[in-house]
Amino acid sequence: MKNAEFSGKPRNSSPVSGEDIPAALRDFPDVAPKRRLSLLVLGIGGVLVCGLLAVISGFLFAWTAPKKNLVSQPSPTNATPANSQNNNTDQVLGHLAYTEAPESELAPISADGRQRLRKVAAQKYQEMVAAARSAGVILTPISGFRSVKEQEQLFFGVGAQRNQTPAQRAALSAPPGHSEHHTGYAVDIGDGTAPATNLNENFENTKAFQWLQTNAARFGFEMSFPKDNSQGVSYEPWHWRFVGDRDSLETFYRAKNVKPTQVPQ
Repeated sequence: MKNAEFSGKPRNSSPVSGEDIPAALRDFPDVAPKRRLSLLVLGIGGVLVCGLLAVISGFLFAWTAPKKNLVSQPSPTNATPANSQNNNTDQVLGHLAYTEAPESELAPISADGRQRLRKVAAQKYQEMVAAARSAGVILTPISGFRSVKEQEQLFFGVGAQRNQTPAQRAALSAPPGHSEHHTGYAVDIGDGTAPATNLNENFENTKAFQWLQTNAARFGFEMSFPKDNSQGVSYEPWHWRFVGDRDSLETFYRAKNVKPTQVPQ
């Protein structure tokens, strides 16, 4: 006999309302999206903050770096005058400092023995005089080695007699301690046939000067102060110096950093 209450359909086949779902199960789907949204917002905010900090740091670095360089590195324009001062510390009124040659190194170049040069320079000078004489030119030594004491009289004594200032006197004669004649390598030369041209620019018109321009280098001599020389010393066509060995060359060039002036032939 069949049970009248059994219909053959499941008892739970009717739809289940939301009120029948436990509260824990109903709230779970809403919590996960909110957490993901919060994490996303935090991530974006962190990226923006990091980017902003990077921009600010770069701006501050660019702003402060040039100032540091200006403080720590000297400018090139400041370095040049310092070097120029170092190169010119041994100059007085355009004349370079020279030490006095020892007496034992000197030899006569004039008949009376009053004019002297260092031995090697004296020998070459005598050879030059002989070569010039064979060409009909008379070279006369006016002044050779000169001590510092003699230079003091020539500079200060003569300057006072002529009422010349030190600057005016320096255009004609070097201050004591700054004359090439101290070295024993320098000599003032005149023309034996034209004494009126001694120690003045008219000497450039003599046969002696013309011969020296063409032949002096063969004997190791050169004009010390040609026109427009690098030292700014007045033109002295009569003043010649020996540069024919290592010591004389270094005396006038290496130690003083003086560049040779090209003399037109």
